[in-house]
Amino acid sequence: MTRHAKNFKTDLPEDRVLDIKNLTFSYPNSAPLYKNFSLAVKKGEFVCLLGPSGSGKSTLFELICGNLQPNSGIISRKKTAQIYQDPYSSFHPTYSIISQIKDAVKRDLSFEEYLPLCERLALGEKLLYEKPHKLSGGELQRCSILRALLLKTELILADEPTSALDNITQLDILKHMIEMLNECGILLITHDRALAKWCADRVVRLEDL
Repeated sequence: MTRHAKNFKTDLPEDRVLDIKNLTFSYPNSAPLYKNFSLAVKKGEFVCLLGPSGSGKSTLFELICGNLQPNSGIISRKKTAQIYQDPYSSFHPTYSIISQIKDAVKRDLSFEEYLPLCERLALGEKLLYEKPHKLSGGELQRCSILRALLLKTELILADEPTSALDNITQLDILKHMIEMLNECGILLITHDRALAKWCADRVVRLEDL
C-alpha cells in the first residue's frame, strides 16, 4: 500500500507532473543513494533515468510511489500509473487480467476503449480473461502496460517496462507511449543507453550524480 508521508505532496504547478526537491535517501547502515537530488518532469516530456544495476533506479521508483520514505526532501507528483519490471509481482495470481484492470481503472471499460490498445500491444483479447500464470512474461508485461495506459494518469512511471519483449515490439510500444505525451509525462527507468537516447527528451545519468 502506498504511504503518503509528510514529505510527499500532490499539489504541483499545472505544467509539472513530478517535482523532486533536495531528496536524500539511504538504507540503514549504508551510504546515501541520493543526496540533495532534484528532478522535475513536465507534462509532454519523456525523461529517462539511466544507470547500471544497483545504482538506485528502482529505489527512486519506490520513493516516487510512496512505498519508501526519504530521509529528507520533498516529492510532489500528480496522479501516477506504475509499470513494474517484474509484471508477475503486480498482478494477483487468482483473478483474471481483465478483472484486475477494471478494478484498477475504477470505471466501466468498453470494447472500443481497450481493444485498439490490445491490438497496438499485440495482445489477443482472449488473454485478458486468463489468470496471470497462464501468460508468458512478455504477455504479462504488455498487460501491465495496457493497465497503465487505461488508467489515463498524468504521470507514467515505468521501470524497465519492455525488458521481456523483442526489439520490434519494444519499439512499437514505446512509439505508442510517446504519442501519449500530449496527455501526460513519462519517467522511464532503464539501464539501456541506446534505448534512452532514442526515446527520451532528457536523460538523467545516475553515475553523474
